[in-house]
Amino acid sequence: MQFVLSVAQFIVSLLLIFAIILQQKGAGLGSAFGGEGSLYSTRRGPERALFLTTVVLSILFVGLAVALIIV
Repeated sequence: MQFVLSVAQFIVSLLLIFAIILQQKGAGLGSAFGGEGSLYSTRRGPERALFLTTVVLSILFVGLAVALIIV
């Protein structure tokens, strides 16, 4: 069981890294250093899907880490 959880966590970690790398650069603190000029921007389309995928993958990663501790 521990081996299956470890492999699943490894796969989720690779997917999480890939999702983070794909996200648009210049977000967050980038506006403080001359990035976007708008004060508020909404996520639309693929950007929103990628953001939600990143959130789900991170929750899954933490859940697998806790499951590995318990097992």
